[in-house]
Amino acid sequence: MSGDKVRVQLEPLSAVVEVPRGAALASALPELGIEFPCGGTALCGACRVRVVEGTLSITGPDRSVFSADELADGWRLACQAHADTPLVLECGQWSMAILTDNSSLSGASKSGLGIAIDLGTTTIAAQMIDMATGNVLSVETALNPQASFGSDVMSRIRAVLLGADLTTAVRLALRQMIAKLAGGRTENIVEVILVGNTVMHHLFCGLDVEPLSHTPFNSPHLGTQSFWPRELDWPLPQGCDIRFERCIGGFVGSDILAGILAAGIARGEDLLALVDLGTNGEIAIGNRNGIVCASTAAGPAFEAGSIRMGMRASTGAISRVSLSHGEIRATVIGDVEARGICGSGLVDAVAVGLNSGAILPSGRIANRTKLFPVKAPVVLYQADIRELQLAKAAIASGFRLLLNHLGASTGSLKNIYLAGAFGNYVQAESAICIGLLEAPIERIHASGNTALHGAKILLLSDGEPALPNIEHVSLAADPNFQDEFAACIAFPA
Repeated sequence: MSGDKVRVQLEPLSAVVEVPRGAALASALPELGIEFPCGGTALCGACRVRVVEGTLSITGPDRSVFSADELADGWRLACQAHADTPLVLECGQWSMAILTDNSSLSGASKSGLGIAIDLGTTTIAAQMIDMATGNVLSVETALNPQASFGSDVMSRIRAVLLGADLTTAVRLALRQMIAKLAGGRTENIVEVILVGNTVMHHLFCGLDVEPLSHTPFNSPHLGTQSFWPRELDWPLPQGCDIRFERCIGGFVGSDILAGILAAGIARGEDLLALVDLGTNGEIAIGNRNGIVCASTAAGPAFEAGSIRMGMRASTGAISRVSLSHGEIRATVIGDVEARGICGSGLVDAVAVGLNSGAILPSGRIANRTKLFPVKAPVVLYQADIRELQLAKAAIASGFRLLLNHLGASTGSLKNIYLAGAFGNYVQAESAICIGLLEAPIERIHASGNTALHGAKILLLSDGEPALPNIEHVSLAADPNFQDEFAACIAFPA
């Protein structure tokens, strides 16, 4: 190996990368799956690694995050580290499953091959489709390389406003995914459809994100953006039509437009709802006569980003919690020692606490320690409960206000579809218990990756399928928002 390069190995992934000597690990590790939720500012402490071989100097932020024993044991913040020697690192973030949609669509009438892409804030899912049959031919998934600039959209916006280039990184990642999808058959690809939230739309398309950095979060560039392969340097026929579908408004992007199509909200008289539970929660409610939608700043609690021992849904994360004969039982992804807790586990744990009386409807932890043990060494802190209360209040109050806007009630809804990874794994009983969703359990359905499913519908359609008027409602401008939000903070008694 050149003296200008050093080898960095991550365990237990057995992943290896070579970096310039002295390079920041924050620039090299995102491609291996290590996330930097706060954008490398050392505020969250989530990018922890342990030195197994080699040396990493102890920094000031390391001292503020780790105890003396942890520092002596080799724990460091990856975002503050530089690779001056060859390293073997034990990483606190392991492998994560990425949600796709493998269903075939009937009624396809086009010819050639097409690609549908769900460009998410955390993950990317892409599929190549035979447009004559609607069958899925190949699937590729990846982590969004922009994650090194922060786990949420506002961190990404701040990074761009400070001069970072997040457009080139994601276009290059998609270029590589498309080459793998095609497997040498690029000459037959005639169309590519991308969907994503409004910030992903703007960052991919190279549009100004400054209007999205402050209220009222209105951008003049919400429409469909079209590209030719040569503009993106993608290995596709030059006549291939590449489109990033239109956003609905504000922080309600084309992923929700695609989800509306996938859930069939516009097809009948029944009132249906689609809810995407994430850092920026989106809600759409309606039928063929009209649809209202809104975004609500739920914060990162559903993805466990603001939770002291929170982590994404990857190896070592507590994903399920239940109460059996008075004892708390926890399921850990990968069947290993618990390292933290992900969003679905957090909702379960608080529901268990409420049902056992260990957590009061006010949100206060009943014991004097102000700690709620889940599975050693993982505990919930009082501040964690508060974060979940704020997140669930944002969703629940937004839901109520949209129903009020329609002159409807929860009882008017036939079905509620939960979109995305969190919606796919959260237990409906727990969501109802904490007041996140206010509906009978039989009306709540996990719907998987509705964004990718809807992108395939768009790909196989001649133009955008007919939709009724979709009205974007600004919850912040609703005079009842603050009162409704406050009313939803407490857990149901």
